[in-house]
Amino acid sequence: MPNAAPHSQPAPVDSTTTDSANAYYAPQYADAFPTQHAGIDTLHSNALNSLPVMPMPEQQASKPNVESPLRSTGTMGLMLLSAFLITVSYKSGYKYIEHFFHNMFSTRKRENVFYDHTLNETRMMSALIFNTCIMMGITIFFAVSRWQPSLSPFMHQHVFLHIGIFSGLALLFYLLQIVLFKLLGYVFSDKVNTTLWLNGFKASQSLLGLLLFPIVCIMLVFDNTVNFMLILAVLLYFSARIVFICKGFRIFFNNLSSTIYFILYLCSAEIVPPILFCVGTIFLCTILQDII
Repeated sequence: MPNAAPHSQPAPVDSTTTDSANAYYAPQYADAFPTQHAGIDTLHSNALNSLPVMPMPEQQASKPNVESPLRSTGTMGLMLLSAFLITVSYKSGYKYIEHFFHNMFSTRKRENVFYDHTLNETRMMSALIFNTCIMMGITIFFAVSRWQPSLSPFMHQHVFLHIGIFSGLALLFYLLQIVLFKLLGYVFSDKVNTTLWLNGFKASQSLLGLLLFPIVCIMLVFDNTVNFMLILAVLLYFSARIVFICKGFRIFFNNLSSTIYFILYLCSAEIVPPILFCVGTIFLCTILQDII
């Protein structure tokens, strides 16, 4: 009898024939990483903790933007206009600048044959006087805002208004001085001496504006230099007045009896008007603060 065939076992199932969608792969690190990596993690953590950390800057409240002449479009426009007028007038009126010192110091009653006053020089002088008034207006703004702190907040809210008013006051003060000096020359001297005297005044004021220009620019840009620059501006103003007074003394002082008239002139024309101008400027700022 033939031997029975051995019990057949099922053939192995090829893994490639199984459905991959039903395959399950157990995660290797279901709970945590192995303990052998703990030392490495601790080392990395200590290294990160040892790195320098930039401190968080403290939060500060925002500060309101304070207006200044440097940020005022109108003020910068006035400065550019004065520079433009000087530049345009320079080509035809440069001789006026060349004769600054002649006009400030000379007392010759007969002019040089080759020296002729022209309309172009008058135009140049007008441009320089306009520049002087603008520079003085800006200087007065800084002086009042620094030396009268109670008026400073309101002035910085209306920068161009105050600088325009101060420049106008400077121009009015200049014109009133011209009228006063003509009147004094008409009363106490003749036309020639009066003309020489006025030429010295106009030249000194014109040169003053040119010297104030760099000082004003420094005050506009560097706020920490305002006090020093204001003192320098005051010294320049008094220097210009001293030069003018010396020329008047040389023209009108003839004998000892002229001393009394000269002292009266100093009090009435050189001391009182600037004091009244300063007091009137502060008073006007106070009025503007009340009505605006």
